[in-house]
Amino acid sequence: MKSLQRRLWEAVEPLHAVVYFAPETAAAAKAVGLPSWWMGYFAGRVAPLGPLPEPPATAMLFGFAPRMVARSLPDAWKYAEPAVVLRSRMAAVEEALNRILPADASLAELADLLDQAVAGCDYAAKPLAAAWSSVARPATPAGRVWLAATVLREHRGDGHVLSAVAAGLRGLDTTLTNIGSGAVTREVVQINRGWSDDEWDESVARLSERGILDSDLRLTGLGIALRQRIEDETDRLAAGPLEALGEDGAAEAVRIAVPLSRRIFDAGAIPLPNPMGAPRP
Repeated sequence: MKSLQRRLWEAVEPLHAVVYFAPETAAAAKAVGLPSWWMGYFAGRVAPLGPLPEPPATAMLFGFAPRMVARSLPDAWKYAEPAVVLRSRMAAVEEALNRILPADASLAELADLLDQAVAGCDYAAKPLAAAWSSVARPATPAGRVWLAATVLREHRGDGHVLSAVAAGLRGLDTTLTNIGSGAVTREVVQINRGWSDDEWDESVARLSERGILDSDLRLTGLGIALRQRIEDETDRLAAGPLEALGEDGAAEAVRIAVPLSRRIFDAGAIPLPNPMGAPRP
């Protein structure tokens, strides 16, 4: 049975992830002068941190090949300042959510609950979450929901990176353990994360030598246990928002968010499968 924390992530993640697939987001990046979709992605993801160069961005965006990040940063800042990218991105995703989701009181109710969850975040060693937490809260329910969902997902994601590194995994290694669990496929992930075939083979060799992957590139018993430890540690590092909500508040947030997130998937706004491994809740 899934934990309440896992159910909360699955319910809320699509409300953030629509930013990666909505045509409004791509159009906004183009409108401010960013010449490629991936430049819009990387600039938009780290915009609250200011004009970052590639090395710290790669350190935070753990699952991407460094050269993929380097193709976009720091060049993106020659075309648009971070503040401009941030404003346009937030306006675009708000427009997308208003297009997809019903205009009723549920968004405002969810925004209040997610703001309460965000108040429970601990930002120590969690730079992406800390940066997004400093962004001014939008006035509209859709904007508030998206920003809160973004802080929560980066808070969990930063903790997941810490957990994976502590387990002795590199970015691609961590991705391969996710693939080995059956959550995502190589076809979906490799092209979206920029790893070469040689790098892929090297990671497989490392994990196989450690007894984490079998000959079919599935997780072994040791690999399953390792993956579970990483997920448990991720949950522990992301416990603050759940504690701030309490069980009743978290269950209510899930109740409201699930039909909204399903509507996003059913509208085709997020593909299944997707690189994040996010399921339709």
